[in-house]
Amino acid sequence: MQEWREGRRLRAWELAQAGWKQQAIAVALGVSKGAISQWMKRGREGGKDALLRRKAPGATSKLSAEQLGRLPEVLACGATAYGFHGKAWNHPRIAKVIQQTMGVKYHPNHIPRLLRKINWTRQKPRRRASQRNEEAIRRWCSVEWPNLYKRAVARGQTVVFVDEAGFRLLPGLVHTYAPRGQTPMLDVPLSRDHLSVLGALTLDGMLLTWIQDHSVKGPDVVRFLKHLLARIPGKILLVWDNLSAHRGQAVKDFLASGAAKRLTLQALPSYAPDLNPQEGIWRFLKYVELKNVRCHHLAELRLEVRRAIERLRFKADAILGCLRQPAYIV
Repeated sequence: MQEWREGRRLRAWELAQAGWKQQAIAVALGVSKGAISQWMKRGREGGKDALLRRKAPGATSKLSAEQLGRLPEVLACGATAYGFHGKAWNHPRIAKVIQQTMGVKYHPNHIPRLLRKINWTRQKPRRRASQRNEEAIRRWCSVEWPNLYKRAVARGQTVVFVDEAGFRLLPGLVHTYAPRGQTPMLDVPLSRDHLSVLGALTLDGMLLTWIQDHSVKGPDVVRFLKHLLARIPGKILLVWDNLSAHRGQAVKDFLASGAAKRLTLQALPSYAPDLNPQEGIWRFLKYVELKNVRCHHLAELRLEVRRAIERLRFKADAILGCLRQPAYIV
């Protein structure tokens, strides 16, 4: 609606510059002579730019510039710091905190505008174990991993990251489209039945997996290690987490039986799944390849998981992206 009005003002200015009289311009454009007079005054005082569309400034902010600049610091303390239950910010809570800390009252419906000004957006938190040792993680990234990689290259070892994941009949739910107000339903069997998948990922993107219908125990880990040794020639530096099955007697006996000649084991810092690129593989399989896929029994789920893994093997960018995320490759 505003664009044609702006064009009309600019056309009036062009006609005036061409020597047209104001009365003739008014007749040609279908406006009053008084409007033409006002436009010409604006053009003489501010030039052609004065005739362009000007956005209404809106109401003056109740918060001063200093208060608005302090708002991110106030909110960064977290909702629980102001007596709320749960670390969740919503519009009424933020409005209440602004009134408590700055003495300015806002309706909750006006809070989104303030949040846009301070570059805050609505986001879903990610879970992180409180037992994480951040110092150990920094040491791994800056010292331990670079040294391990150098030694692996010097010894001719292939670096392999190993992890396990469970795939259940309940699908990984992701957003889809549906008519407004009609939330889609996925009818799935409520069951504890699941498949355990062991996975290994090399730095050049080679992906190996092993699927079974029971939880991973020591003998299963040994069977998978034998699978790796059969598929990957030469020496291997295997990096994984501190799962109890990884530290069990079955693994120790396997190494003592001669596997240690080719296999070197290295544990990641505890509670740091973000350091294992195989975790990215699991997320991609569950929430991209198997998004909203409904299975009725384990045999069907096994088939879908196998197909998803095969599709993923052809997506080199996705696999290498899992290795880039923890900065193991550039």
